[in-house]
Amino acid sequence: MPVDEKKGPFSAINNRSAGEAEAGGEIIHETGQLRRSMSVWNCFTLGFSVVSPVVGLYAIFGVQNLVTGGGWIAALILSLFMQLMVATVYAELSSQFPIAGGAYKWSRHLIGPRTGQYAGAIYVSSTIAMLTTTAYTGGMWLSAVIVGGDIQGASAVLWGVVFLLICTTVNIVNQKVYKVINLLGVSAEVLGSICVALVLFFFFRIYPVSELFQHLGTGLAPTSLTAFLAALAIAGWAFIGFDSCSTIAEEAHNPERMIPRAIFLSLLAVGSVVLFNSSALTLSISHDTLVEASATSDPISPIITSTIGAWAAKPFLVIVMTAFLSCGSSVVNYVSRIVFSMAREGNLPAFFSQVTRKTQLPRNAIGGTVLMAGLGLLFGLNDGAVATIIAFGTGGLYAMFSMTTGVGLYARLMGRWNPALGAFRLGRWGLVINTVAFVWALFELINIGWPREYVAAPGAPWWQLWAVPLVLGTILALTTLHVQMGHKRRMKRALSGTVTDDLQK
Repeated sequence: MPVDEKKGPFSAINNRSAGEAEAGGEIIHETGQLRRSMSVWNCFTLGFSVVSPVVGLYAIFGVQNLVTGGGWIAALILSLFMQLMVATVYAELSSQFPIAGGAYKWSRHLIGPRTGQYAGAIYVSSTIAMLTTTAYTGGMWLSAVIVGGDIQGASAVLWGVVFLLICTTVNIVNQKVYKVINLLGVSAEVLGSICVALVLFFFFRIYPVSELFQHLGTGLAPTSLTAFLAALAIAGWAFIGFDSCSTIAEEAHNPERMIPRAIFLSLLAVGSVVLFNSSALTLSISHDTLVEASATSDPISPIITSTIGAWAAKPFLVIVMTAFLSCGSSVVNYVSRIVFSMAREGNLPAFFSQVTRKTQLPRNAIGGTVLMAGLGLLFGLNDGAVATIIAFGTGGLYAMFSMTTGVGLYARLMGRWNPALGAFRLGRWGLVINTVAFVWALFELINIGWPREYVAAPGAPWWQLWAVPLVLGTILALTTLHVQMGHKRRMKRALSGTVTDDLQK
C-alpha cells in the first residue's frame, strides 16, 4: 500500500468522512459510527480494569508460590519491564493509527487483508477466552458474596452466566453508565487492595525485603532455572489487557495523544499495585503457611483474615467481587470493539457492525461477544476443558503481542511504516525497543505454551498440557481454510464476470 510521506498510510482513514474506511484498496461503507465520548481518564480506567491488579494477583499468587517455592518477585519485575517494551510499540502504533480494533487493524493495513484475518481470528478467540475465564471466576466470587460457600460444575456455569448478564447490562444501557460503574470499580479496587496491602506491610510484616528473593526452586519445579522460567510464564498472566486502550480509539478525544498515555498509565499503575500487594502478602505471613494457603482455591483471603482479623473477610470479598465485575464489564467493552471492527471490514457478519442511533453503541457486537463467551462457559462443566480455556486466554494474547510487534518490526524495516509521522515518537530507539519487544513476546509465547506437568492440575491429560499450541494451531488451520475458501469464491466470481462480459460483447 502506498504511503503518504506526510501523513502515513492511515491518513485516508482518519480524514475520510464518517461511515467509510479503507480496506485493501476498496472503500467499505460502515453501518455506523462510534461516538467520541472517552477522556484519557476513561481510557485509563478501561485498561486498568481489564488488567485489574486484584484479578491479576489472584491469577498468579497461589500458583507462583506452589510452583517456584518463593523468590518469584524478580520474574514479576522482569515481566513488567519487558511488557512495557511491548506497550511502547502499541503506543507508537496507536498514536499514528487511532482506529477501533487496534492491533487487528494495524496488521491488516500495514501488511495486508490476509494478515488481518489471521490477526483478527487470534485476537477475537483469545479475548473471548479471556472473557469466559473472567466470567467463570467472577461468578464464583459473586456467589460467595451473595449466598456464600464454594460452587463448581453446573452451579459455577450458572453464576458465570449471571455475571455476564450484569456486565452486558452495564455496557448496553449507555456509555455514561459504563464509565460510572467502571470508575466506582477501579476506585474500590485501588483503595481497598492498596489499603489492605499498606496495613499488612507496615503493621504485620514479619520478614525483611530480602525474603522476596528467597526460596526459588523449592516448589514443584525441579530446578531453580525451571522455577524461574515458570515464574516468568505465570507472571505474564498479570500484565495483559493494556492493549484494550487501543481498541476504543474511535471513541476517545484526541486519540493520537490520549491512547498512548492510557496504555502506559494502565500498565504502570497495575504493575505497581501488583508488585506492592504481592510483596506485602509475602512479607506478612510465615513461608510455610504461605505455601499451604497457596494450595487452596483462595490463597489470599485466609492470609488477610489471619493477620488483620475475621471482620475483614466480608469487606475483602466485596472488593474482589467488585474488581471482577469491573474487569468483566471492561473486557466486554474491549472485545466488542474488536468484533465491531472486524465486522465492518467484512470478516464477520455486517450485523455486528451496526450501532444504535441514539447512543451510538455497537450493541450487536456486545451481544455477540457475550453470547460467544457464554457458550465458552459450558466448558466449565469439565475441569480439564475450562483449564484449557484459561491457558489459551493468556497464550493467545501473547500470540497477538508477538504478531503485532512482529508486524511493526517488519513494516518498519520494509518502509511500510514511518513511526516519525506519529504523535508519539522514539527516534532511533524505536527500532531497538521494537526488536526487544518482538523477541520477548515470542519467547513468552513459547514459555507460556510449554507443557509443564508441575504447573497443571495433578493427573491432567496430555492435551491440557499442550493446550496453547493445540488451540492456536487449530485456529490458524481454520483461518487458513476460511482464507482459501474466500479466495476460491472471489476467483469464481471474477471468472463468472469475465464470461458474462464476453457474452455481452
